[in-house]
Amino acid sequence: MSKLLTVFGAAGNQGGSVVRAVLEDAVLSKEFQIRAITRDSSKAPIVQFAEKGVEIVNADMSSTGSIVQAVKDAHTVFLMTNFWESMSADTEVAQGKAVVDASKAASVQHLIFSSLINTTEASKGRLPNIAHFDGKAKIEEYIRESGVRATFVLPGLFMSGYFDTIRKNEDGSYMLALPVSEKKAQIPLFDTAGDMGKYVRAALKDYPLCVGKHIYAAVDYYTPKRLIAEFGEVLGVPAAFAQIPEEMFKSFLPPPVAQELLENMLLLEDPGYYAGAKLNESLRFMDGEPTTWKEFVQANKARWV
Repeated sequence: MSKLLTVFGAAGNQGGSVVRAVLEDAVLSKEFQIRAITRDSSKAPIVQFAEKGVEIVNADMSSTGSIVQAVKDAHTVFLMTNFWESMSADTEVAQGKAVVDASKAASVQHLIFSSLINTTEASKGRLPNIAHFDGKAKIEEYIRESGVRATFVLPGLFMSGYFDTIRKNEDGSYMLALPVSEKKAQIPLFDTAGDMGKYVRAALKDYPLCVGKHIYAAVDYYTPKRLIAEFGEVLGVPAAFAQIPEEMFKSFLPPPVAQELLENMLLLEDPGYYAGAKLNESLRFMDGEPTTWKEFVQANKARWV
């Protein structure tokens, strides 16, 4: 009998990547039956998953009753929480804890959580406003204290975020403007939709040896200088980086998120997105080759030109 894998956020980039990776794997697709959790079963990815035999369950992560049904009989749960949906760390943490509690009650054997570091602690209080990191770190801490066996996959900086960050100038050249040094900042780039499933697939295959581990989901650390140089090389266009003042960077952003996103950028210099962790072990662990920045730009040229 197949084991049940519950995937939260199945209509999004992370959860959808996990569903696709398991469906495409000759071994795991036989080992696991997938239950895709969504709030809207009419979304195109969910409809496509249903056509492939995936069980679809509508659930709201703020509803304890629906969470209980989502994890019922599950062997493994993939959990991702979305700070940006509510813009509230308290809401995100409460949702994460509710899934953990339900998973423990349902005797889930393996919880795979999309986590991040505690930046307030890592920066010794210098960067106290990166709520979308710290909330996930609090959920991870709760998971570890709960006794539920878990693996933690920490996504890098989304490559897709540069669709809006790299701007085209009137003369046809491109510019990346950030409040960090072009050589000191270290950006762990990650193709969310393409690669999250590869890391989770590896965690599924490596269970239970991976329990308790951090898996850093990023292809490499890129300086802004390297990032924009490779971008220009792939598109065959002039492309440059400019370090801008912090207040100027904030002026480009909606006020409610300006300080948070500024500190998110400053994190890249000190203490580091992963607080200095190396990627070697995680890259050896992953199941499949990670997408490089050049490959991502090549595949998504139409988004910039």
